Amino acid sequence: MLKRWNALLAFVLMLWVGAANAALELFITEGVDSARPIAIVPFKWDGPGKLPTDVSAVIASDLQRSGKFSPIPTDKMPQTPYSDENVDFNDWTALGVDALVTGKISQTADGKYLIEYQLIDVVRGQLTGGKSKGLSTTGELILTKDHLLLNNRKVVSGKQLRQYAHRISDLVYEKLTGEKGAFLTRIAYVVVDDKADYPYQLRIADYDGYNELLVLRSKQPLMSPAWSPDGKQLAYVSFENGQAQIFLMNIYTGDREMISSFPRHNGSPRFSPDGSKLALVLSKTGSLQVYILDLKTRKMEQITKGRSNNTEPFWDPDGKSLIFTSDRGGKPQIYRVNLADGSTSRITWQGSQNLGGQITPDGRHLVMVHRSDSGYNIAKQDLQTGAVEILTKTMLDESPSLAPNGSMVIYSSVYGRDNVLSLVSIDGRFKARLPATNGRVRAPAWSPFQ
Repeated sequence: MLKRWNALLAFVLMLWVGAANAALELFITEGVDSARPIAIVPFKWDGPGKLPTDVSAVIASDLQRSGKFSPIPTDKMPQTPYSDENVDFNDWTALGVDALVTGKISQTADGKYLIEYQLIDVVRGQLTGGKSKGLSTTGELILTKDHLLLNNRKVVSGKQLRQYAHRISDLVYEKLTGEKGAFLTRIAYVVVDDKADYPYQLRIADYDGYNELLVLRSKQPLMSPAWSPDGKQLAYVSFENGQAQIFLMNIYTGDREMISSFPRHNGSPRFSPDGSKLALVLSKTGSLQVYILDLKTRKMEQITKGRSNNTEPFWDPDGKSLIFTSDRGGKPQIYRVNLADGSTSRITWQGSQNLGGQITPDGRHLVMVHRSDSGYNIAKQDLQTGAVEILTKTMLDESPSLAPNGSMVIYSSVYGRDNVLSLVSIDGRFKARLPATNGRVRAPAWSPFQ
C-alpha cells in the first residue's frame, strides 16, 4: 500500500512545477439556473474619472460563487434604481427576483469614498407599496420601511473598496440565508517558480485570488499550510534543513518557530478548534502515525498505532475526535477516532479510495477526495445517511479546504498541464477556476473568519 501511495505522490510531484508571479484570477467554469435569482444593480458613481473598484461586480461575483444565488445580468434588468424609492417592485417580481442590492458611491473632500447601499426585500416592497404603517413608542401612526433589510453607509479609502465590497457580500449573504458569509476571508497556498532563486513560495491572498502576498520563500519544498483559528499563524511543512520539519509562522511579523523535527517524516499539521493543540503526522516508529502536540506544554500524545499508515488528520468541529486517512483496510479510507477513549471507526465505504477528509462546520458532512471510475474527485458524504455526492469532474483533484462557513470548497486540480486552484460550492451548483496567470499553485488552505 505504501508503494502505491509513493507512486501517486511521485506523479503529483511531477505535475507540481511551474511559476505563479501574478495574482490569481477566477474563471467561472460551471453554474446552474436553479440558484436563487438576485439583482445587484450597478452602483451609481458620483465622482471624477473611473471608480478604482467595481463594488457591485465584486458583490455579484461573491454571491454567485456561493452557489446559492444567481445574479441577474445587467442587460436583463428592467431598471437600474439607486434607491428603494425608485424601485418598480412589480417589474422585479415578474423576473422572479425577491431581493435587490443597490447603492451609490461618492468621493469625500479628503479623497475617500462614501458607499451608501441598500438590500431590498422586493416581495415585501410590492405588498406594501414600499411603505408600511406602524406605531411609534408614543402610540402615533408612522410610516416604516420594513422592506429595507439593509440600509448602510461607510467611508473607506480607495484601497479598501474591494475589501468593503466583500463585507457587503457577507452582510447580504447572512441576511438572506441566516448563515455567516465567508467572502472576507483569505487563502494560503504554495507556488513553485523554477526560475527563481527561491523557487518554493508560500503565499496568501483574498479568497478570490486578489491582493496576493508572498509570506515565505525557500530553496526547498514547502507543503501543507494550515491556519490557526485566530488567523494570525500558519503551520506548514518545510524541507529547508534537509528533512521534513513543521514550523509555525506569524504572518504579520514573519517570526517562525520550528516545532517538530523527528527523524524521517513530520507532516500534515492541523490546529485544534481552540488553537491549543496541533495534530500532526510522524513516522518515528516506522509507519505514519497521527499525534497531538500540546502547543503550551509541548507534550506529545500518539493517537494511532499499528503497522498501517495513518495520515491527514482533521479535527471534528467539537474538538472531541479526529478523522484521518488510513490504509489499514488495504486502500486509503477515512476513519474517526474518539480522543477520550481511542475507539476508532471507519466512516467511508463507497469508492475504491477516500482521503483528505474534512468535516463541515455544522458536523453534517464529510468533504474528501473520492476515487471512482472517473478518477480522483472532490465529493461530499452525508455523515448520517452515508450518501455520497461527487461535486467535481476535473482531473486529479486533491487537497480540499472548506470555507469557514462550509459553503464553498477550494481544492487543487489539473487543468491542461497546469496545477490550478478550483472552487466549488458545497452543493455542487457553482464551479470556478483560479489559475495563476503564468504558473501552478497547490495545497490551498482556507482561513478562518477574519
